[in-house]
Amino acid sequence: MGAHGWSSVHLGLMVCGYVAFFCGELFPGAEAGCRERENPNCCTGRNNDCFEYTRRKTVCYCDTYCQKTGDCCEDYQRVCQVSAIDCVVGSWGPWSPCTSSCGVGSTERSRQVSVPPRNGGRPCPDLKQRRGCFGNDAVCSSGKEVAKILPDSFKRNFKDPWRRPHMLMKEKKESYCVYLRVKQASPPCKLRLWSAHLVREQLICAECQSDAMSKSDRCGGDGMQSSRTFWSAASVPGCHGSWVREASSEVCRCPPRSVLFV
Repeated sequence: MGAHGWSSVHLGLMVCGYVAFFCGELFPGAEAGCRERENPNCCTGRNNDCFEYTRRKTVCYCDTYCQKTGDCCEDYQRVCQVSAIDCVVGSWGPWSPCTSSCGVGSTERSRQVSVPPRNGGRPCPDLKQRRGCFGNDAVCSSGKEVAKILPDSFKRNFKDPWRRPHMLMKEKKESYCVYLRVKQASPPCKLRLWSAHLVREQLICAECQSDAMSKSDRCGGDGMQSSRTFWSAASVPGCHGSWVREASSEVCRCPPRSVLFV
């Protein structure tokens, strides 16, 4: 083919290219848009997966963020904004109990989504709220008590020779036992034989006898379940620590090498 023939072919290709370009500009309906996407057609927020290819193989977006970047598909306003459904939430539920029964803690409340957002609608607001609280249950006062203890060799099971018949006898109450896990003990506890076994993670049986009971029929500082409380050895200066109550038993006697509440 001669040079003249090649020029004719090149000219024809250029003409076809210009025609295709002007057809695309004059008839934008030929471009693909949000309506051609599979459901959901439109997306909320900034979603780079929410796009569609145009007939020119370029990319346009159908997410809310495309309005800021200016790369929305041509029918975004018509398809997404008209059919947009905003998020609707219910009323707040009650506040949960304070996480701390004694002292500083936190509480929270939540609400449910009634209508989820669709087609670029307004996203949902916060569904949870949290705030501080201060627990002050009735057991908190007992948690502040410091138990005073002695070895079980101090059991008061003898009769008072000085007691006269006309003297008022104190009501005898049944004793009970408390089992406590030692969490901390100060170094001076090692100075006496009976307090030397008050070491970390040691399970101690402490007996509450009638003479040591208060008006509430319990011994002061007998501990709290799953909460650390404090103790002090009455006959060993400087010996003190903390423990956690694990169990209790009514009408019992602790085994040897146990302690008594004072």
